[in-house]
Amino acid sequence: MKFHKYHGLGNDYIVIDPHEASINLKNEIIRLICDRNYGVGSDGILYGPENKDGNLFSVRIFNPDGSEAEKSGNGIRIFSRYLWDIGLVTEKPFQISTKGGIVTSQVLNDGDMIKAEMGKVSFNAIDIPITGMTGEVINQEMVIGQRKLKYCAATIGNPHCIILGEQISPEIVKELGPVIECSPLFPNRTNVQFLKVLNNSEIQIEIWERGAGYTLASGSSSIAAAAVAHKLGLCGKNITVHMHGGNLDISFSDDFMATMIGPVTAVYDGIIKNDFFNKCI
Repeated sequence: MKFHKYHGLGNDYIVIDPHEASINLKNEIIRLICDRNYGVGSDGILYGPENKDGNLFSVRIFNPDGSEAEKSGNGIRIFSRYLWDIGLVTEKPFQISTKGGIVTSQVLNDGDMIKAEMGKVSFNAIDIPITGMTGEVINQEMVIGQRKLKYCAATIGNPHCIILGEQISPEIVKELGPVIECSPLFPNRTNVQFLKVLNNSEIQIEIWERGAGYTLASGSSSIAAAAVAHKLGLCGKNITVHMHGGNLDISFSDDFMATMIGPVTAVYDGIIKNDFFNKCI
C-alpha cells in the first residue's frame, strides 16, 4: 500500500490516498500504522482526497489512537501540500472539507508555506462542548490534585482547553495533559495547551494533543491559544506562536475568523508491505 509522509514543524502525518490504496481504516490498523516501533510511525493519518467537487477536496483525519479528529491545522497544511505535489491545486485558493468544517487553503512559496483560513473561533460552552456550562468559557478554574488551574476553552471545529500560566514545560503538560484531556468537563475529550504570553504579539505553548499525546507543534492548538490571548486583551490580532517544533503565524479578524501561515516538509513516499497487514488481521 502506498503512503506519503510529511511533517509540519515536527508534527508528522501519513497521507493515504484512496485512489492509490483500498484500505479499511479500522481502529487497530490505524494504531499499528502510526506506531513508531511496529509501523511507519506518525502523529496521525490523512485519508483523502475522498471526493473532489470542483475546487473542494475532502479529507478524513485520524489520531494515532484510532479516533477521528474533526480538524487539524498541521493536517490541513500537509494535505494542502499533498494536493499541490500531485498537481490537483495551483497557487489559487481552494477548499478542504473536514469533519470540523470547510477550510480555505492556499499554497505559497512553491509548496514550502501554506496559508489556511481555518474558520471562526468560538468560546461558547455549547459549541466546544463543555458539560454543565453555558456562555463563554473564560477564566474558569479547575482543580487537579492539589493544583488549582485557571483555564479558558475554545473550538475551531475541535475542542481545546487552554491553561494559563507563567511557567510551562514539557513535564507539566505530560503530567496534567492526559488528565485534562479525559476530564468529564469535555464529553468529546479535548486538546490541551499550556499558554505563556511573551509580549503583545508572541506567545509560547506546550501541547497535549487529544488522541496523540505530547506534540511538538499543532496548528489548531496554536489558533486556540492565540485566540485566548487575544480575547483576554494580552495580545493583538497578529500573533506568532512559539512551539518546540517551530513557529506559526496566526491572525484574527474582528469576529475571530482565524488565518494560519506555516511551513510543510515532504519527508518520503513509501509502501507498506502486505506482510504487515497480514499480521495485523
